[in-house]
Amino acid sequence: MQISSRFTIALHIFAAISVFGKDYKITSDFLAGSIQTNPVIIRNIFSQLRSAGLVRISRGIGGAEFAKDPAEITFYDIYAAVEPVEDGRLFRFHKNPNPACPVGRNIHGLLDEILDDIQDAMEQEMRHYTAADLADGIGHLIAQEGNRTT
Repeated sequence: MQISSRFTIALHIFAAISVFGKDYKITSDFLAGSIQTNPVIIRNIFSQLRSAGLVRISRGIGGAEFAKDPAEITFYDIYAAVEPVEDGRLFRFHKNPNPACPVGRNIHGLLDEILDDIQDAMEQEMRHYTAADLADGIGHLIAQEGNRTT
């Protein structure tokens, strides 16, 4: 199992909006240069973030901006917007384990609750971090770069 790069691309988008949003028009082309990916990928992620009410996209001179206070946008909100999980379950289970096998007939009974607990723990941890934390963190790292001597 691996979460796709859509999640980290979305986080990159939020970091870029926080750093560049006041000085530049945040477009898919602008972000594609920072992320080094195709602008179509950015537009698709923008669409998901807009549908979730996390960003506003203004055509023309506007670009992208936060749709609400970054302190109210959790990593979980971003994750849920760009990584929708089938039936709300992160872990896919093989459908028909062999009921004649002692492992096959008991594997769901063992793992279903454990895997749900793991997913819940991950999602709860994601709720502890916000787009504001992301903005603060990236701002701090950029400031540290400015203080380095070459």
